[in-house]
Amino acid sequence: MNQPLTGLLLGLGLLASAVIVVSEQAPPDVQIRTSATIDGTEPGWLPLGERDFAGVNGDPDTWTWTNDGLASTGVPIGVLRSVKRYTNFELIVEWRMLKTAGNSGVFVWVPDEALNDLKPGVLPQFGIEIQMLDHGYTAQYEQQSGKKADWFTTNGDVFAVGKSKLTPFEPRSPNGLRSFPRKALSHGVGEWNHYYVRAINGEVRLWVNGEEVSGGRDADPRSGYLCVEAEGSPVEFRHIRLREVS
Repeated sequence: MNQPLTGLLLGLGLLASAVIVVSEQAPPDVQIRTSATIDGTEPGWLPLGERDFAGVNGDPDTWTWTNDGLASTGVPIGVLRSVKRYTNFELIVEWRMLKTAGNSGVFVWVPDEALNDLKPGVLPQFGIEIQMLDHGYTAQYEQQSGKKADWFTTNGDVFAVGKSKLTPFEPRSPNGLRSFPRKALSHGVGEWNHYYVRAINGEVRLWVNGEEVSGGRDADPRSGYLCVEAEGSPVEFRHIRLREVS
């Protein structure tokens, strides 16, 4: 083997080794930022509509199903739950806030005990929340509270609610309870956002508008209802689709 070729191969080998070392040393939950263009048209995906959800603690007009999807007035605070319980699944949902500083989200793995006799104005004290916030919420919170909005973001936080447990992926909120998104990708009020969620074997991963940003592992419980949240602001949802994973 001639010297130039030998040097080239050695250089490539060293480069490959360096890449492997970096990959092995990177935390498993942040080492690769994958993109996803999943639209729910692949085999196994099913659309979720009115017959797939049941009321929990809202008023008759809190939730309205239309040909375009699901709309909520946001009041009273509460949830709409799936008819079925789910364990391992993928979820697609598009959403948009209709008011500045709007607040909503979806919960996964909510057990029966969290929904039984739940009164209007109260949210379940179990579940993993995939948050949906308009960017104006930050300024509103700081103005009303006089505190710095450093414990949440408006780009797709993932966290355990109440008695549920989750080990959030990095980066985390100052108190360590929320997985903060690694990139700011959410669109503002009036614009549609695309969420793709994988909830499998106690691990939740969230893609916002095509890129993975946050999540967590070791959820407990890791089976239960899917809930859509009303939290004081008008919001719309469309293209809700789910695929169960065996």
